[in-house]
Amino acid sequence: MDNTIVALHGVNDLRVEYLPVPEVDRDEVLIRVTKVGLCGSDLCAVYKGTHGDLRIGLPCGLGHEAAGVVTKCGQDVTHVKPGDRVTIEPGTFCRTCELCLTGKHNVCANSSFHGSPRFYPGCLARYYKHKALFVFRLPDSISDEEGAVVEPLAVAVHACRRAEVWAGCRMLVTGAGPIGLLCLSVAKALGATNILITDIKDSRLAMAKRMGADHTLLVTSEDTQCQVQQVQQIMGCQPDITMECSGTKAGLSLGIYVTKSGGKLVQVGVGAPEVTVPLGVYRYVNCFPIAIDLLAKKLVDVKPLITHRFNFEEFQKAFDMFRSAEDGAIKCMISKFTIANIRCSKDFTSHHDNPMVRLFK
Repeated sequence: MDNTIVALHGVNDLRVEYLPVPEVDRDEVLIRVTKVGLCGSDLCAVYKGTHGDLRIGLPCGLGHEAAGVVTKCGQDVTHVKPGDRVTIEPGTFCRTCELCLTGKHNVCANSSFHGSPRFYPGCLARYYKHKALFVFRLPDSISDEEGAVVEPLAVAVHACRRAEVWAGCRMLVTGAGPIGLLCLSVAKALGATNILITDIKDSRLAMAKRMGADHTLLVTSEDTQCQVQQVQQIMGCQPDITMECSGTKAGLSLGIYVTKSGGKLVQVGVGAPEVTVPLGVYRYVNCFPIAIDLLAKKLVDVKPLITHRFNFEEFQKAFDMFRSAEDGAIKCMISKFTIANIRCSKDFTSHHDNPMVRLFK
């Protein structure tokens, strides 16, 4: 019996292919696929030939949001059996590197994401084999269609974990596509309140209201500061958490500007490989006592950093040296603040517009 699959052979070039039904290894299962959900990454692959910074390898398998029925198990598989309804975690990992062994297999350098630009075939097939460790049995209360949405739902769960969503937190979600709507749903389940979701399409915002959004905002202006004002006016506050699910530079910029100081911004949507965003650095907090203690206990030696020393009158020379980094300058130290001498200095007193004269008069 042939295994019918859908494969991508080029931009907007989808083809039906017939392959042999795959044989399973001892740690794999064969699944008769019943439902496959389409993801935004599938659209990017088909119509753009890219996904984020990945170029599509051809032919490319499609489909990674799937559910089905186990038809065959390898000899080492014990947690599922033929006839079980299952869903598939599409990522597989080496399980031997440091990251895998410490529970961070999602960033394993040797991972494979099935149904992605670099894996062929995908789940959009009659039969599909997968490592049994990443196959999960579905309870009777969950339909196959719901089971095929477990993968994007897991994305939302991960995003909410990273944001550390708490009961009563106030949240902005940018982008009301499937991932944004699922982030909304998971956040609501975790107790988030006062949730505003934005999009450029009314139909998606209507769905967001159905799924429990407290507020919606149709984005019509490209002015980020205008959007900031709209969000704050609607929510009555700055959000504690922003989930950026649109994958756009505009959504990321809005999140950076509108999220409250000390809040959290989680980038969920996949967009362009590179974007320019307004990042800045704020000051330390509650660190002076520790810094003093490190010096007092001689655990940190800062003396080698101080490479050049200047008297107060030499401030211009100190700035020039520090700027040029000449003569190995790392930290320039100014001392001997002889204010009285500066008052009498002919160079300073003869120029009333000099800011140093105004400072010490």
